[in-house]
Amino acid sequence: MFSDKENVNILTSLLIAHSVRHAVVCPGSRNAPIVHNLDACGSIYCYPVTDERSAGFYALGLCQAVNAPVVVCVTSGTALLNLCPSVAEAFYQHLPLVVISADRPAQWIDQLDGQTLPQVGALGRFVSKTVNLPEPHDKESRWYCNRLINEAMIACVKGSCGPVHINVPITEPLYQFNTNTLPIERKITFLSGLSDFNAASVQCFQPIVTALKHAQKPLIIIGQMKSSVVISTHVERLISQQHVVLYEPLGVDKGDNCLEETMCLIGDKKEFLPDFILYFGDTFVSKRLKKFLRKAKKAECWIVNPEGVLYDTFMNLTGIVQAEPKDIMQAIDFQGNTEWFNLWENMKQHVRKHCMIFEPHYSNMLAVKQLEALLSNNPSKTIVHYANSTSIRLGCIYARHHIFCNRGVNGIEGSLSTAAGYSLVTKEQVFCIIGDLSFFYDQNALWNQNLGGNLRILLLNNHGGEIFAKFEGLKQSPVRNRIVMAEHATTAEGICRDNRIKYYAANDIQTLEKLLYVLVKEKSGCPMLLEVFTDAETDLQIYQEYLNTL
Repeated sequence: MFSDKENVNILTSLLIAHSVRHAVVCPGSRNAPIVHNLDACGSIYCYPVTDERSAGFYALGLCQAVNAPVVVCVTSGTALLNLCPSVAEAFYQHLPLVVISADRPAQWIDQLDGQTLPQVGALGRFVSKTVNLPEPHDKESRWYCNRLINEAMIACVKGSCGPVHINVPITEPLYQFNTNTLPIERKITFLSGLSDFNAASVQCFQPIVTALKHAQKPLIIIGQMKSSVVISTHVERLISQQHVVLYEPLGVDKGDNCLEETMCLIGDKKEFLPDFILYFGDTFVSKRLKKFLRKAKKAECWIVNPEGVLYDTFMNLTGIVQAEPKDIMQAIDFQGNTEWFNLWENMKQHVRKHCMIFEPHYSNMLAVKQLEALLSNNPSKTIVHYANSTSIRLGCIYARHHIFCNRGVNGIEGSLSTAAGYSLVTKEQVFCIIGDLSFFYDQNALWNQNLGGNLRILLLNNHGGEIFAKFEGLKQSPVRNRIVMAEHATTAEGICRDNRIKYYAANDIQTLEKLLYVLVKEKSGCPMLLEVFTDAETDLQIYQEYLNTL
């Protein structure tokens, strides 16, 4: 029988899955459920050592002998601090020591209760990763617990190895051992050493390529990446081989994927759910894609990145491949499933056609559409930055080239400064398409004497945060316009005058068309800004009309 503490049972199951076979255990009441499970599971041999200072070095010696992760388990309070010398030694010897500490619930830390001190982070830089397990109460917190343990166990064997710390808060009562079996837990696999494309590395990731080949409904998805001709060339080849490849212009130079619209049209149609996902790159703008792929619970899912970082975006990650995306893409040299490809391609063709024929009325959407049309016909190379929120969503509809956007955290700050910084070291035109809140937040980006005429700014000013207008429930709040949407009457004219920026303003279609041409084509020795005034509610209605008429 095992403990009734779910986080302890998940931990035990995953220690076994990650091939832990030895544990040094120290006495205590708070860690009793963990020690009981380690002994009861039958797969881990426990070595009792009373003195935690000594226990840590016992575990270190075991690590040296078995060349594999070894657990040292202590109770709450100062017991953990006694492990610091051995953990520091493990750090410098690159040994996969797994420190497991029991802990009191968070609400009792620093409340003059027994054996309580802040245990998370107590081992400082001598561990490569520290995780604090939740006490699961629903599916999401259970997934989180599973993911954290997988992250820690991968971190201890990653690179040249190193110690990790798993902190386990446990609520009383502690001594209920009434669970018959351990849960079957998802182990996330880690494959590394694949940074060079050669025969040996191909052999390492060949099982993944083979799994992709035999999958009936595989998806290759590409999140935000640096602009790369090599990646774009591979993507074009994969599509020509009838592989379903989903991406946004933040990840691939080639545009016209119309991802968010495609996912909007697909909705909840189960026939589009994949049985295999191969994920390259970082984040996606499309919230619908993430929500949809989180339903693919039975799909095998692998993520590829050079750092070997665990990102479980779809909550169903099978494993991580530490490799350059181009290397694995190069190894995919076979035809995809024609029927599956046509299912997706027919949907994407429908969306592309709708994108071409939809004519928005005067709005920020029209401004972006017309700007991108001008840029697509511009023989000169241009660099295009989009700010977050509505701007980047419009960019994903109309851009047919790689676009830059600060999507790492998705904040509105710094978008203009980033584009301005880029413009300092290139002779190419650098465009920044930005909403009003983001612009005024970052207006000091223009307070710089080094800026030149290659910086061009399209300011979409609808007097507030349009994206917040779409939330139905928020319409009932009296603070919606004034505080949440930050409604204002500010313009950029004075800012431009003070900072030697050529300023233009548009309030109608005719003026917009004329001034967009000026923004793109006119030569200038100083930066240029076109401020397009629209109405937030109208902008949102037109965007919704675009989606609703797909």
